[in-house]
Amino acid sequence: MGALHQGHLALISQAVQENHHVYVSIYVNPTQFGVNEDFSNYPKTLESDLAKLRRLAVEYYRDDDLLGQITAVFTPTTRDMYPVLKPSSEVDGPGSFVTITPLSSILEGASRPVFFRGVATVCMKLFNIVQPDAVYFGQKDVQQTYVIQRMVDDFHLNTRVRVVPTVREDDGLAMSSRNVYLGRRRRKVATVLIRALRAIRAAFHNGQTTREELMAAGQAVITRELEEQRALSPKARALFEVDYFSLADPLSLKELDRVVPEHGAVLSGAIRMLPIEEPQEYEQTGTGGARTTVRLIDNLPLRQLSSIVQRSQRQVGMTPGLYNDARE
Repeated sequence: MGALHQGHLALISQAVQENHHVYVSIYVNPTQFGVNEDFSNYPKTLESDLAKLRRLAVEYYRDDDLLGQITAVFTPTTRDMYPVLKPSSEVDGPGSFVTITPLSSILEGASRPVFFRGVATVCMKLFNIVQPDAVYFGQKDVQQTYVIQRMVDDFHLNTRVRVVPTVREDDGLAMSSRNVYLGRRRRKVATVLIRALRAIRAAFHNGQTTREELMAAGQAVITRELEEQRALSPKARALFEVDYFSLADPLSLKELDRVVPEHGAVLSGAIRMLPIEEPQEYEQTGTGGARTTVRLIDNLPLRQLSSIVQRSQRQVGMTPGLYNDARE
């Protein structure tokens, strides 16, 4: 999607360690944005993205320990990707689409009903055009990796899905192209999501396994942060809303009432950082300005032993060993 950051570059780095030729695609896909979402404001930074890739390609060329190189960058137009009909963002809009249900209708799909339809469709097109031996996705968008793996399995696509750990800022915020929307004030509060997820994980490691016990640990972090922000004046605070927290089975993503330690779980969540109420003169409010709502997602695997999630990945066809929380 462009607006490249260290998370994207980590995918490329993993790919060049495992393949002779690496193809990078940059395309802001309109069909994964709903009619009221931020497609028009989504950062489109092709020239700076290409400059980053050129520098990276030089580094890789000089590194004799790497197997491969960046062979090509594919930057199609919307006419290239949707040659017959102009793509629609309507739920019932016209077009040729790939739908993966029920995975696409839960969690992120419940809030963004056309999102995974657009993701699956554009990935199917890219896979058909490039014919890759392996494709690389980030753990941050964990539900997306499940959707893509299901599509690869169900349509007998000749590629392997590789999942690379989430890359984070020093304070834990998952790197995302949408972080540029936050601005300084909301950026400080945005870590509440990973803090809540880590509190839930800590409760799990302390022996709590029921949904009620685990979610209570995360809710305590959310409540405390909201109380602190609401105590501030409108010209200083940054408010947010919780979209969802999920405690899901690592194979099906179905919600769990209790985590079986031997099986583990996928813990995920989403929040909306609300518009800044009273932006101050010269305040850095982020791309899109103070009135933009910024939606953030994140996830952590819950497990006691690394082999548990790796076994789960083998069962669903994912490449074992890359989906982990070693950097958490």
